[in-house]
Amino acid sequence: MAWFDREFIAVPDGNKNQLVYKWPDVNIRRYSRAMVNADEIALFVKSGHVIATMGPGRHRVDANELPVLGALVDGLTGGNFYRAELYFVTTRETTGIKFGGRLADITDPVSQQVVTLRVFGEFALSVRDPAELITALVGTTDLAAPAVVENWSADLLLKSMKVAVTQGISRGDWPVLGLAGELEPIESAVLRQTNIALYEYGLRIPRLGNFDITLAPEDAERLKRLAKDTTYIRLAGDFQRYAAGELALGASEGFARGGTGGEGGFLGAALGLNAIQQHTGNNHPPAPALPVAAQAICADCRTPNPAGARFCMHCGTPLAASPTPRCRTCDAELTATAKFCGACGTPTAAG
Repeated sequence: MAWFDREFIAVPDGNKNQLVYKWPDVNIRRYSRAMVNADEIALFVKSGHVIATMGPGRHRVDANELPVLGALVDGLTGGNFYRAELYFVTTRETTGIKFGGRLADITDPVSQQVVTLRVFGEFALSVRDPAELITALVGTTDLAAPAVVENWSADLLLKSMKVAVTQGISRGDWPVLGLAGELEPIESAVLRQTNIALYEYGLRIPRLGNFDITLAPEDAERLKRLAKDTTYIRLAGDFQRYAAGELALGASEGFARGGTGGEGGFLGAALGLNAIQQHTGNNHPPAPALPVAAQAICADCRTPNPAGARFCMHCGTPLAASPTPRCRTCDAELTATAKFCGACGTPTAAG
């Protein structure tokens, strides 16, 4: 009998961080010693059903100690082995489990732009009911693989986060460009939805660790630029005034470079000045220094003078009472710029 007592069953040191550890041998020797740590529970499973459990402590695998093991006796071995799967489930909270990936392509309600959301972070996982966990996943998940339950829970968390975040943004509860400030309500909504799904598997996510929801870099830049333009348009009053201001900035940059910025600077300058003229109402070309209709022609020397001048700037002849220019020979009326008389051909003084 002492020979049988020398076989021990326990979770190896290298597997103590696993949420679920499966003993590799389904033939468990009678009178083996099973050591269950304080933060573990051991379960014997036969055909998908939990037959017996062992709490923390040292146990001798024997039907005398655990009468229900009598149903697991392997008759082919003369009753020296119990044939069953043995699982060790951690009852403590497991922290620092990584999760993340692409959330969804979603339309931002504010800008109507389609953007891509991503999330990265970690979470804590605990077992609510070890028996439900084992019976729900046996046959559908390879519980012998390390961290398989953690990875499966991370996938389910990511799925729940996709649903919660997409719905929250679509309803207008959370802005796409302000998700960093909404992590607390996002966490509450995601945990509520995730734990509903995990309940039937005997699992629970008590909290999320550090996590962040981000935009793809190109989407973030696009939305920031659009938000800036929208704000400026609102301040300017309409898009045309905003465009005029943007072009004016191009004009100032072009002039500041003194033409060294290439054609783009001068084009921006020209467009900027044109836009400013249109929005200030001054879209007419500058008037000549001395419009013809505003000139006063000296009767003696035919010199054009500015409107309102009282004396000729060339010969000093008074202009206030100057008559309409006429030909010296035939007295025909002349235009202000005529060099010859149109009636007789006599040259004028200006000619």
